[in-house]
Amino acid sequence: MRAILMNPPGYASEPARDRSRRSGLLTLAAMSLGYGVVQLDVTIVNTALNSIGASLGGGVAELQWVVSAYTIAFAALILTAGALGDRVGAKRVFMTGFAIFTAASLACGLAPTALTLIVARAVQGLGAAILVPNSLALLSHAYPDDKARGRAVGIWAAGASLALTAGPLVGGSLIALIGWRFIFFVNLPIGLAGLWLTWRYASETTRSPQHELDLPGQAAAIAALGCLAGAIIEGGAIGWVHPLVIAAFVAFSALAMLFVLQERRAPQPMLPLSLFTQRMFSVTAMVGLFVNIAFYGLIFVFSLYFQRINGWSAFATGLAFLPMLGAVLPVNLVAARVAERIGAQQAIALGSVIAAAGSLCLLPIASGTPYWAVGLQLVALGGGLGLLVPPLTSTLLGSVEKSRSGIAAGVLNSTRQTGSVLGVALFGSLIGAKGTFMAGMQAALVISAALLLIAAAVVRSSATKPAR
Repeated sequence: MRAILMNPPGYASEPARDRSRRSGLLTLAAMSLGYGVVQLDVTIVNTALNSIGASLGGGVAELQWVVSAYTIAFAALILTAGALGDRVGAKRVFMTGFAIFTAASLACGLAPTALTLIVARAVQGLGAAILVPNSLALLSHAYPDDKARGRAVGIWAAGASLALTAGPLVGGSLIALIGWRFIFFVNLPIGLAGLWLTWRYASETTRSPQHELDLPGQAAAIAALGCLAGAIIEGGAIGWVHPLVIAAFVAFSALAMLFVLQERRAPQPMLPLSLFTQRMFSVTAMVGLFVNIAFYGLIFVFSLYFQRINGWSAFATGLAFLPMLGAVLPVNLVAARVAERIGAQQAIALGSVIAAAGSLCLLPIASGTPYWAVGLQLVALGGGLGLLVPPLTSTLLGSVEKSRSGIAAGVLNSTRQTGSVLGVALFGSLIGAKGTFMAGMQAALVISAALLLIAAAVVRSSATKPAR
């Protein structure tokens, strides 16, 4: 009776509240480690490309596959990974993804050949695809209050931006001190810490066994994206009229049509095509695709430019990227206020124009161009990206019913990662032919500017049209 009087029903004792708060914070730490390590590997590997090429052999095409194998698996599997978490429990799936990512990182660091590294990177991408959607599901479960959840997601995203920014510098430092293999070994303690924290503090989500997996659609998506990336990468290496390249483009076309047919008839499709009947959803997904083609394609090109053309070390290359990626986080933080003042679509368009201006101002670049003539334009690229991504995400989520916000966010992530695949494949093919690096780099800058300006024009025009 005394215990009941001291702690009446519905009253949480102070120790219980403390335990709940601690569990929430440590769950947030685990989820941030999961998303952060995914973002870290997006940029850290670019700094090591020259060292990997020198160590394992191979040309630009092999280095493109080292980057693209990761993003192909990431882009193609992220939607199914989220659905799998809904079906069997996000905690179980998240821990499986972290274990896969950590084991694949060890395999990457030990890879004796370029082919082995490419395969291990694909497995790493599988782990990344599992981590991202299920980390958000576990955060949502740990923070049922809207305000607290919003703050937790903000910390989760900020940690990822910090990892994205730190990637080139951390990679350059590790390469300079102990070699390129340690850019993968650094994931091992992060993975073990994330696994333990998740096992100890995260609570399992509700399972929905009635949620079916669209395995035929998933297989078609992986095959189609792989064929498209392969055709573009190998087209630059062996020629665009080579029979294998033509066959890959034909296979992509056939697989893409099969994917659309499957999604139209599947009872629970991986990608509900009805989402694209919403004009603003379609526009923002397209902008995400175009922006990532430009941004991550140029990161790949500039990494090789700094090291192969200018002869810089991996550490110097990491420092060169620091202002560009460092601009993303602070601009992310003010993007919401800018969007409130001028409108979300106007903010997206402004960010795209700023990034396009940075690309065009880089056109005079040549071998030996001093960094002071390049750095400001790279900051414009990073600042433009930082300005447009938050309102882009918010606008896309606001264009669909709240019950479909999870799949909408997954589509945006998948679309952006697809853009990364295409950017690296296309721009790498432009610089890959012997003796054409600088001409290819300038073509990549022109294409980037054109895509960003098209994105700005489309999103501006959509803002002035009434919704259907």
